[in-house]
Amino acid sequence: MGKDKIFYWSATLIIALFEGVMPALTSQTELAKEGIRHLGYPEYFGNALVVFKVLGVLVLVIPQIPKRVKEWAYAGFAFDFIFASISHAVVDGINFQTFFPLIILVILMVSYFYYHKLNPSKN
Repeated sequence: MGKDKIFYWSATLIIALFEGVMPALTSQTELAKEGIRHLGYPEYFGNALVVFKVLGVLVLVIPQIPKRVKEWAYAGFAFDFIFASISHAVVDGINFQTFFPLIILVILMVSYFYYHKLNPSKN
């Protein structure tokens, strides 16, 4: 059981750093604002995205949050990564930025898999 917890928390903390801490600390920098503009999104979209990312990370890392709410957070992050990849592909063509969100999606999937392994459904 210890190995499973290590995999779960390692993957979950990587998601928390990339999707909660980094956006919260850097979202108001000119580089971040330009990144949102470059992809064709209005500035308020970037602000809303940061709020939901931070809330989603809190949902994932707080153990007392109900399982159903965690499922929504996992789904939200999956959509975020998929659409980030699509946005980069459409605007910039196929490059590393197109695939980076998919790499993070794989890490999210590891977190999701081990979350369910550690918390089996009682249905």
